[in-house]
Amino acid sequence: MAEPLRPKQENPKDFLATDTLLAEDETLLRDTVRRYVSDKILPVVGEWFDAGEFPHKEVSKAVGDLGLLGMHLTGYGCAGSSAMMYGLACMELEYGDSGLRSFVSVQGSLAMFPIWAYGSEEHKQEWLPRMAAGEAIGCFGLTEPDSGSDPSSMRTNAHQEPGGDWILNGAKMWITNGSIADVAVVWARTDAGIRGFVVPTDTPGFSAPKIERKVSLRASVTSELILEDVRLPSEAVLPGVASMRGPLSCLNEARFGIAFGAVGAARACYESALDYANTRIQFGGPISRFQLTQQRLVDLMVQVQRGTLVAYHLGRLKDAGALGPAQVSFGKKDNVAMSLRVAREARSLLGANGITTEYPVIRHMNNLESVYTYEGTNEIHTLMMGQAITGHSAFS
Repeated sequence: MAEPLRPKQENPKDFLATDTLLAEDETLLRDTVRRYVSDKILPVVGEWFDAGEFPHKEVSKAVGDLGLLGMHLTGYGCAGSSAMMYGLACMELEYGDSGLRSFVSVQGSLAMFPIWAYGSEEHKQEWLPRMAAGEAIGCFGLTEPDSGSDPSSMRTNAHQEPGGDWILNGAKMWITNGSIADVAVVWARTDAGIRGFVVPTDTPGFSAPKIERKVSLRASVTSELILEDVRLPSEAVLPGVASMRGPLSCLNEARFGIAFGAVGAARACYESALDYANTRIQFGGPISRFQLTQQRLVDLMVQVQRGTLVAYHLGRLKDAGALGPAQVSFGKKDNVAMSLRVAREARSLLGANGITTEYPVIRHMNNLESVYTYEGTNEIHTLMMGQAITGHSAFS
């Protein structure tokens, strides 16, 4: 007679055993990135946040050596990994810090992707191998001071002179990596529609002053881009797209990674709160023995596990070629909102200790305020899903 099956002991940090949903190569990739974050990022990222610094040369080489830059692209030195593996990497990177994940996703999904998808062969050969190796850094210029959620109203413009050169003028705002980039993919209005331009940052007339005095994403470089009569050769334009479809497709790639990354930040906050509750002694024992504390911890665990399942499902859909933009909006909107709730509750569980960067929670909480807004605000993603389920656009 066969011995009856016995339930395994629940893992408090993976209660639903979501690890069993991953293939062997996915687990290997996840664990490799997790070790890198544990060994190289967690011991120092609090100091980076406090100082408002991001050692981009060191980080870009390390993540390039791991094959994480443009990892979901094929050829030109890129790893050609699955969407699921890219998502898992984002999850582990943001467990370390949202700024770290932002650096990697901006490089791969916002700077490398448009060159890979819409650039000329010359663009691809010139930039992608170096960007994949972390030897060149890119940024993505779409958002403007007066044009955030409505990028089609951008004022940055480009006109082509009789000799073929393009002249760009305008300004972009809140640009991750801008001050450290070697190349910028800049979107501008032309007579033929919205076009993307590959702009080496040493081009005369281009400048990228760093935005200071941030209290969120401090371990990340955020900049303004200023273009004053920037002259580019005719071949600088991305030939493969001439509409808002270009930049929006890039944003969709980045938003997918955010849906995973936010879960990593939430998991870091939950685990910190759980460990703290098990070691913080009050009234003769750990505070984790109190009913209200257990209720709060269970609520955090449930939210993190639910967000993990949502991210994994989106990853499988994307790899099957069946993921729509509104479904990506579901992941970005709900997982980031979940993560912010988890961070705030975890901060409360840590009491006064929760407001110091000795613990990761307040750092994640501050970062997530930016993640909640960028790559499409919560309201914009709500309306995208609203249009998908009603058939009516609320944008016009």
